[in-house]
Amino acid sequence: MSDALDENYAQAGYHATQTRGTRPAVLFIDFAVAYFDPDAPLYGGEGCRTALENAARIAPVARAAGVPTIFTEVKYQPGGADGGAFYAKVPALSCFDAGRSTQKLSPPLCYTPQDIVITKQYPSAFFGTSLAATLHWLKIDTLLLTGVTTSGCVRASCIDAISHGLVTLVVEDAVGDRAEEPHRANLFDMSAKYADLITTDDAITFLENTGKSPQQGDVTS
Repeated sequence: MSDALDENYAQAGYHATQTRGTRPAVLFIDFAVAYFDPDAPLYGGEGCRTALENAARIAPVARAAGVPTIFTEVKYQPGGADGGAFYAKVPALSCFDAGRSTQKLSPPLCYTPQDIVITKQYPSAFFGTSLAATLHWLKIDTLLLTGVTTSGCVRASCIDAISHGLVTLVVEDAVGDRAEEPHRANLFDMSAKYADLITTDDAITFLENTGKSPQQGDVTS
């Protein structure tokens, strides 16, 4: 069955490698305490912890290379009035109510003055946010994705990234999920259709070699 599936995907040309651009940015998706606190209902275990540790390796390299570092956070009004059907569907999203400790960014990641922070209420980093406009303004052509969870907000953001015309790279050991099966299945599917998979080491090398700080003055109207 596996051989037949591989042959089917090969015939379709899935898993083709993209041509990377020269204006990358790195997106750090939802690295909130909620996924790393064993007492929180969204606790993601070792899969998410590994992603966090690798993302923390990437962030300083990107900053040093002048590559935009963009963080997403999920934040709701207490009680979820701005969370809509998503908040109603997943009661554990109350972990992201404003003021809760589980809503905050998890160490060892931290914000610096040069980082961009995007607040969202739904799975994709693009839906209902300024992310697409910000990337367009910065003339970004390639977006590296890190974050949690692979099967949720990472996948949703991946699909929207390529839909916005961005070469999309998923850093496979810097994204994580609470179980290996959905993690691997979603990596496979994103690789087939939407993104290239790279490692943290590959991401660091790419950022060091191609990093350039996009300047507002580079943009012409």
